[in-house]
Amino acid sequence: MHIEAKELSKIYGQGEGRVTALDRAFLTIAPGDFISIIGPSGSGKSTLLHLLSGLDRPTSGQLTYDGKDIYRLSDKELSAFRRRRIGFIFQQFRLLPVLTARENIMMPLLLDKKQPDEGYLRELAGLLGIQERLTHLPHELSGGQQQRVAIARALIAKPDVIFADEPTGNLDSRSGGEVMELLKTVGKDLGKALVVITHDSRIAAMAQRRLSIVDGVLSEVAG
Repeated sequence: MHIEAKELSKIYGQGEGRVTALDRAFLTIAPGDFISIIGPSGSGKSTLLHLLSGLDRPTSGQLTYDGKDIYRLSDKELSAFRRRRIGFIFQQFRLLPVLTARENIMMPLLLDKKQPDEGYLRELAGLLGIQERLTHLPHELSGGQQQRVAIARALIAKPDVIFADEPTGNLDSRSGGEVMELLKTVGKDLGKALVVITHDSRIAAMAQRRLSIVDGVLSEVAG
């Protein structure tokens, strides 16, 4: 799936209270891309991710997935599109505490009234090293294991692109590095585009393409 953002902007407020959170951003994402977007707190990173993934609507500009402007979809259609085509990984693992790891992973399929693909679940669990943890509740897992479950949940519906917002923010440096290596490997093995929002230069350096955002202005980092 080919994703293209053209002059994507998000403005909050009016008059003296007007804030440009994202200023006419251009970005293309191709299948298999591994892109990092780095910037300080308040720079517009999360705003950009929310717009690219259809979680929020822009003030102006266009976002197309395979040539189709997703912001022309109704809210219901856009919600279904996100469930089926986009995977999300957040800093907060957002696992339901009363469900096992397996049940948490399967949640997106259940919401879409789809039958689980047990073979694919086993493949994901093997790639992520959590095959022995699927019957455990979240509080019985380490932070790194919980994030691996969250990654499996993001991938279970076989989306075309994964958006990760500070995915290692709640992990120590060792666990964070392991999770990023796993994300990189899984994305490559399964042919998924991966877009990681981060403030950590070490995490950003792992990507094939690196972008920087400062005061809402997005630019590609050379080299």
